[in-house]
Amino acid sequence: MNRKALADKIIVLGVDGMDPALTKRFMEMGEMPNTKKFLERGVAREDLVMQGGHPTITPPMWTTMATGTCPGTHGITCFWNPDMDNLEDLVYAFDSRKCKSEPLWNVFAEAGKKTLVWQWPGSSWPPTSDNPNLYVVDGTTPGFPGTGNATLDWEKVIVADKEFKSVLFQPRIQVKNGAGCVLTDVDLDDKPEKNGVSEGITGGANGGGGVQNIELSEADGELGLDDTPINAVNSPISEAHGWANAPADALEFTIVVGNGYVRRPSLILKNEKGEYDTVAIYANKKADAPLVTISKDEPMKDFQEEEPAEDKKVLCIRTIHMEEIAADGSHVKFKLGTASDSTNNTLWHPAAFNDEIISNVGLLPSVPASGSGTPETAKNWMIAGWERCCDYQAKALNYCATEGGFDVIYSHIHNVDSLGHKFWHHAKPRANTPEAMERAEKYQNLIRDVYRQTDEYLGSFLHLLDEGWSILVMSDHGLMVMDEEHPPLIGDAFGCNVRVMEELGYTVVKKDAQGNDLHEIDWEKTRAVATRGTHIYLNLKGRDTHGIVDPEDQYALEDEIISALYSYRYKGERVIQLALRNKDAKALGMYGPECGDIVYFVKEGFNRIHGDSMATTHGYWGSTVSPIVIFAGKGFKQGEKIDRIIQQVDFAATVAALGGVRMTRDCEGAPVYQAFAEEF
Repeated sequence: MNRKALADKIIVLGVDGMDPALTKRFMEMGEMPNTKKFLERGVAREDLVMQGGHPTITPPMWTTMATGTCPGTHGITCFWNPDMDNLEDLVYAFDSRKCKSEPLWNVFAEAGKKTLVWQWPGSSWPPTSDNPNLYVVDGTTPGFPGTGNATLDWEKVIVADKEFKSVLFQPRIQVKNGAGCVLTDVDLDDKPEKNGVSEGITGGANGGGGVQNIELSEADGELGLDDTPINAVNSPISEAHGWANAPADALEFTIVVGNGYVRRPSLILKNEKGEYDTVAIYANKKADAPLVTISKDEPMKDFQEEEPAEDKKVLCIRTIHMEEIAADGSHVKFKLGTASDSTNNTLWHPAAFNDEIISNVGLLPSVPASGSGTPETAKNWMIAGWERCCDYQAKALNYCATEGGFDVIYSHIHNVDSLGHKFWHHAKPRANTPEAMERAEKYQNLIRDVYRQTDEYLGSFLHLLDEGWSILVMSDHGLMVMDEEHPPLIGDAFGCNVRVMEELGYTVVKKDAQGNDLHEIDWEKTRAVATRGTHIYLNLKGRDTHGIVDPEDQYALEDEIISALYSYRYKGERVIQLALRNKDAKALGMYGPECGDIVYFVKEGFNRIHGDSMATTHGYWGSTVSPIVIFAGKGFKQGEKIDRIIQQVDFAATVAALGGVRMTRDCEGAPVYQAFAEEF
């Protein structure tokens, strides 16, 4: 039943990975003045904490806050869901069709509210209702709209040098933290590898397919996220020739774009001092003007170019940043960002909404993917790149709120989480040396920079408080600076990490004649496997394709595995904080077939950034895994603190009560009535 609405206009500002403890710390330091204003005009707990659900992973937590139900109820329990036919297969979980619960935005739409869902991970795409009041933008990737679906050309590092003899192109090499690119001679006519993100979406949210991912070391999975694959180009420098407008002393080189199919001639130009300090990239040598110029001391900049897309060319935005340029013109190194087709409306509902945003806000910028090799590149490339994304999203959402006619807006931005996964774990010194301390401090400063950036983003919405809007600032989880540099890997959010389960004797990996791992599980000998974040499945007869465990032995084997987990030691210390059978994990909201037969969490101190943690976990440098929530604006108290424990399942119920609409089906939370200005 409908209730009296306490507010007519509601906007949810979701920031993935935003930690209440760090937020409070930076507010006290004067680094987040806009967030402080939200507190002054709103209500929250003293610690700003919303009690997180489990598992502390992006898709299930955003889905919980959309539906008011626990992961065991809504069924999205990690980045990937289990394939219920094969334990070795995983199914992409950023898919609303995997969600068994009703999202609140459907309720608002049916109540006549023009409702926007912008990049909400896991449970928003495909659109969950055909009601004309519902607008949806992407939700298939935890990044930025169009990150996977519209990518035409991947991020590149360009190195030009007079010593090089030929143009070399290497598609999607793995850039290890702190290491340069290793280039090999690759035929430019070779068909490049498929974009892994696009492939995941095609197989998942748009197709329902599965993948197999067997991980064997700390470099795999979640801990390897800062080793982002990046295209690399190695190009010789020579004197310029055949140009329509090149200065006599200009030098030239060639870059490769379009996934290896398109070449762009480029010039190295002198300044008034006679030093080479500028690169100019052209569509061709006959062009009157370059596509972009970038000088030695310039910050990152955007430029537009046409990229091939199937049988046509589309206008894209790319970024460029100079890293190195020799004054004598003998060496150049710079980065090019991804090229995305901003006109691709396949993940916009209705499709015409894409045109509306482009017409009124502009083309979506590209998202920086790599750059954590050093603190300097992280700051100049990744943080600078996300600054553009935050600015664009702020303009787009403000347009929707003030000119687009929307009544309810659900939004998500991924800068804190994306950047955190790149360098959060570098923020603790790993040795008692001045060098290690200095390096860690640089990464701590990067964390501070990210929160300053987020504060500016949030601040762009403060004016809506004066225009009658209710604003809810929240996150899905925090991000923790790890205590242990290489914690033991029992499972992993992105597949099956087999090492500990192999050591305990429950998972068997096939090996070659020399004893080397074949990255293939021997299912005829495997009794149980740790798959995805915090889930362990038994290889049961009658349920699993390769099942060998008799169902009559399930209880005893679960008991044995739980005991083995608690007994497992790393550097003499217990690793597991909590391990429960599926039926017992109901107390944590984790149950049903989409959750493991055993659910476990790692003891504080051995956690990774967040994926294997209890929601209450603390890390180094005052970081936590807890999510944040602040209620501000119409309908809420101002400048007050509340003592109530705010659960993530309470979020949807609170928004429903605020907007005067019915609760979602199967809602398991309750409104945080203590936050309302009126008696409820």
